[in-house]
Amino acid sequence: MKTLNLDVAVIGAGTAGLAAYRAARDAGASTVLIEGCDYGTTCARVGCMPSKLLIAAADAAHALVRAPGFGVHVDGFVRIAGREVMARVRRERDRFVGFVLCDVHDIPEADRIRGRARFVDDHTLAVADHTRVVAKSTVIATGAHADYPAAYRALGDRLIINDDVFDWHELPKAVAVIGPGLIGLELGQALHRLGVHVEVFGQGGRLGPISDPEIGAYALATFGAEFPLAPDAHIASVRREGDRVAIRRAWPGDASRIGYFDYVLAATGRTPNVADIGLDQTTLELDARGLPSSDPATTRCASEDGASPIFIAGDASDFIPLLHEAADEGHIAGVNAAALALGRGLRRGVRRAPIGIAFTDPQIGIVGGGYRSLKPGSFVTGQASFEDQGRARILLRNKGLLNVYGDPVSGRFLGAEMLAPAAEHLAHLLSWALQNEMTVARMLEMPYYHPVIEEGLRTALRRLGVKLRAAQAKFGKAA
Repeated sequence: MKTLNLDVAVIGAGTAGLAAYRAARDAGASTVLIEGCDYGTTCARVGCMPSKLLIAAADAAHALVRAPGFGVHVDGFVRIAGREVMARVRRERDRFVGFVLCDVHDIPEADRIRGRARFVDDHTLAVADHTRVVAKSTVIATGAHADYPAAYRALGDRLIINDDVFDWHELPKAVAVIGPGLIGLELGQALHRLGVHVEVFGQGGRLGPISDPEIGAYALATFGAEFPLAPDAHIASVRREGDRVAIRRAWPGDASRIGYFDYVLAATGRTPNVADIGLDQTTLELDARGLPSSDPATTRCASEDGASPIFIAGDASDFIPLLHEAADEGHIAGVNAAALALGRGLRRGVRRAPIGIAFTDPQIGIVGGGYRSLKPGSFVTGQASFEDQGRARILLRNKGLLNVYGDPVSGRFLGAEMLAPAAEHLAHLLSWALQNEMTVARMLEMPYYHPVIEEGLRTALRRLGVKLRAAQAKFGKAA
């Protein structure tokens, strides 16, 4: 077995791993990148990009459904060619993956090691059966995988995860989506709009990342009017019958209903890929799930002696599993892994204001951790509906509700939750305001063109401003 002695080892060549490798190299550390699977990030292969390609096709199909509302009628039969839809998804997906592969291949071959890595101790990795890497510090960037209850495994090839959808050559007739989270809602709605019979089932009543009860109720009514959606489905049994899956739901009064589907799409969450990398051979402190805890500011893992040489970034950290966060974490981890290896002090990295977006229609936007991150009684809310908002009605996209939150003492903006047209843009504006610690009064001084969707945001902020001034006056702090 060959032995390499160097400054930094990075396990995983996804978004976080690539960022960590570049940052460590730029800091002057000798660095290797270890990958045990195919190159290409989760985002490019099975995440952000192929899902948005499928959604784009669904949006095109839905535009034809919406067209008669403008007095525009499509004469004749509208046909959705599933084979053509999926061919474009795969073709463009492979193109995005190709860009990543080009970046990887630009890395010197000597810095790339293929094979699965396992810790032997805090400083030593065994890669497959061919290489031993002794590193002064290590970055874990092994990503995550889709997870689902063990009971579903009996469904065999009738059980799929989101990764599998993008390799389809044809669209199926019927799909049951288990899990109305971000992935389940996005793919469920897209498949429905492409002519697939879809039913989305959940447990506990939650929808996507929404935690605000008002936004949640509005979202349930909106999506439930378009396709069957049961966020608390009370599934009694799931069994395979030939090439179909039968799902029986329990109803009040001991009644039951059975639905039949070609596939069950498990969108029940993702689990960090750390179970088989030998963390038990290190001094890291692991929780009940076997995951290491880490400092988000430095990405350094906690250890028994408090001097861990191991850092963690991206989906493997289970902190905020989003691409832009993975890139930031990878950079922070690479900088600090190199600093530790070269005898320099660790630096606190820049963490951005939290922002989350689901590309449903209407879109879901969460800013600043949303409703769940706020202490009851410590904030006031301003609201705007998009049902009568000018630009939204012009576009026949007048479905949506926005709640913005403010601090009644300081007048600062605290975050937002929304189901809205163009939430991807509204959420960005609000996340910038949050990161800049703007007051609601200052946000209302910003320009708003007419007629635009952003005028709905101004309405919500104005209503929030009224409540803030009333609260401040009550406490003797008139605005």
